[in-house]
Amino acid sequence: MKRRTVLAGSIAALALLASACTGTGGSAEGADATAPDDPSEVRGTITVLTHRTDLVQDGTMKKYAAEFNRTHPGVKVEFDALTDYEGEVKIRMNTENYGDVLMIPAVIEKKDYPKFFASLGSRAELSEKYRFTDYSTVDGKVYGQSSLGVVPGFVYNKRVWREAGVTGWPTTPAAFLDALRAVEARTDAVPYYTNFKDMWPLTQWTNVNGSVGCDPQATTKLAEGDPWAEGADLRVADTLLYDIVRRGLAEKDPTTTNWEASKPKLAKGEIATMWLGSWAIVQLRDAAEQAGADPDDIGFMPFPAQRDGAFCAVTSPDYQQAVNVHSEHKAAARAWIDWFTDKSGYAAANLALSPLKDAPLPDVLKPYRDAGVKLIDLDDTKGAEVKSIDNRSEVGIYKPGYRQDLVDLARGAREGDLEDFLAGLGERWTEAQRNLGS
Repeated sequence: MKRRTVLAGSIAALALLASACTGTGGSAEGADATAPDDPSEVRGTITVLTHRTDLVQDGTMKKYAAEFNRTHPGVKVEFDALTDYEGEVKIRMNTENYGDVLMIPAVIEKKDYPKFFASLGSRAELSEKYRFTDYSTVDGKVYGQSSLGVVPGFVYNKRVWREAGVTGWPTTPAAFLDALRAVEARTDAVPYYTNFKDMWPLTQWTNVNGSVGCDPQATTKLAEGDPWAEGADLRVADTLLYDIVRRGLAEKDPTTTNWEASKPKLAKGEIATMWLGSWAIVQLRDAAEQAGADPDDIGFMPFPAQRDGAFCAVTSPDYQQAVNVHSEHKAAARAWIDWFTDKSGYAAANLALSPLKDAPLPDVLKPYRDAGVKLIDLDDTKGAEVKSIDNRSEVGIYKPGYRQDLVDLARGAREGDLEDFLAGLGERWTEAQRNLGS
């Protein structure tokens, strides 16, 4: 199972729903889901829509509900697990019947959140306790809360890298390419695996944005400038991906890749490296155990760039839970979101970054902590503008298309050169900015 992130391939057609659902918010727009003063007094049956079909099927979500009922005995929690979460929820949201609690679909534009979701409170208050509040804030009010966060990085097989003679993390893209060349020369592993065919892993490269410049305002810069200007983070990221493929350091035929098959291959050392995120570590370790390999061989390293001698890595939220603005049991729905975020242990169970600002880093990020990697919480104030520019430009920085074109260009399956390709992306992006008045 692949984990959904903002960066994991499920962000598609961001503008579709706003026109399809106009008017469904109606009189309920602007409603609040106030946190209950006394959890034991909250009553109601709530339906929680979830993409975690695996956790519903294996009974994990039922166990969470039972634990929740210890402090909220008057609330009955029912789960509706959806395999095609984005597709099915988009259809349901043409009505008022889309559960009491749901993860905010990527197709909803931020400006439309008040039409569909009840406010959880002010950003000024909630941001003191939680990460990621910017991502769901409209006019100072927060409409969703993520249950966990992720950090991008290269998942790699430490044994293979040691066999190649590489023991330290590369600090520049050039040094990273040298490391992959060493893997190619001294081991039998594929140095880097693109997961081209499954497409969504290519969107993970957008999460480099902010890491190169160590800049919390990286999203704002996307809204105001050319993401592929000389030295810009996305230019650095896309150039590295291009160079990896161009120099023959990736799989021979990207059109035959397979995400599920790639996990045991990396775990066993047949693949050396993949750019993903901290969410993937637990899946790779599980794959190692199932394959009879050593889970401790699974390593995690930041993007090869430093600022003032330190690596940086951006944090980003997973799906954000929200309360249906039409729910008849908003207090119960809000109680579930608060409990699931604060007390369920869901983030820890997934070895993920907690949305609670005072929580310790998960063990999987211990190498980052020990190496002094700076975690950057991006300011998403202009996140909605970026998505509007992305839609208008049809570049698709959160979609796999243009990076598939980039890989095809690098392997000679598409005509052209890198400079013209990146310049074309920048021209489309800045033209969209002008058209939108950014």
